[in-house]
Amino acid sequence: MSKYEVMYIVNVKVEDEKRKALIQGQADTVVAQGGKVTKTEEWGLRDFAYEINFMNKGYYVVMNFEGDASCEKELDRLMRINGDIVRHMIVNMDEVPAAEEK
Repeated sequence: MSKYEVMYIVNVKVEDEKRKALIQGQADTVVAQGGKVTKTEEWGLRDFAYEINFMNKGYYVVMNFEGDASCEKELDRLMRINGDIVRHMIVNMDEVPAAEEK
């Protein structure tokens, strides 16, 4: 299994209860696909560097998980069609080069 990190931004207009369910739903998707969530961090409300769809703020979440390529593809697919997720990016941490030691 590969290690992945996904950062996504939830629309600021989503209520607290619905946002918590949305965050849990992303983790449930990984588990349903045979993966394992290792860490979820809620960074909270942050300003955007530029306006996105007439919004200036969003709720940032970072989730680390382990899974195979089909798990990553299904999570990506579901995030693309979810109207409450403004943006997302999934990174395969196994492909990220390690920092050079000095």
